[in-house]
Amino acid sequence: MKGTSNSLRKSTAEPELDRIDFAILEALQNNARLSNKELAAEVGLAQSSCLARVNRLRETGVLKSFHAEVDARAVGIGLQAMIAVRLRQHSRELVEEFRRHALSLPQVLAVYHVAGANDFLVHVAVRDADHLRDLGMDAFTTRSEVAHMETSLIFEFVRNPGLPLTPEPSKKRTRKSPR
Repeated sequence: MKGTSNSLRKSTAEPELDRIDFAILEALQNNARLSNKELAAEVGLAQSSCLARVNRLRETGVLKSFHAEVDARAVGIGLQAMIAVRLRQHSRELVEEFRRHALSLPQVLAVYHVAGANDFLVHVAVRDADHLRDLGMDAFTTRSEVAHMETSLIFEFVRNPGLPLTPEPSKKRTRKSPR
């Protein structure tokens, strides 16, 4: 029998992060193009120490990747939408199969496995309404595991540059009073 975890992804131990690590992450979220010299100056570390910390953050998976945000219209993307998908049946295999399929489509920007009336929200970027219709018909409604699909057009898409980085407050030590 396979593992009994109800998680679809592999969990790993969370790395210990201190205030300097959080400062590095915040600075890189605001500008991933900072040189190591600029980053070290911003967080108050020697360049070699800063580089070692960034490498550790990458090796432990805290820093996953660095991205360039491209203007959608400049590359022919005229329309974005969220496609809500409800599956006919709920099994780990079908959920994983649908997620893999959705992520394999070049028009898919993100896949959210959600609770509620629908099972997935799929963020897509396409040329126009015809392209969106064809994507829905060819890539989603033809799949046997899909019971229902509903599309919502996105009029405006604005993203925050990163996650809210709030380190856990350090645990205060209490002094024992002498008896």
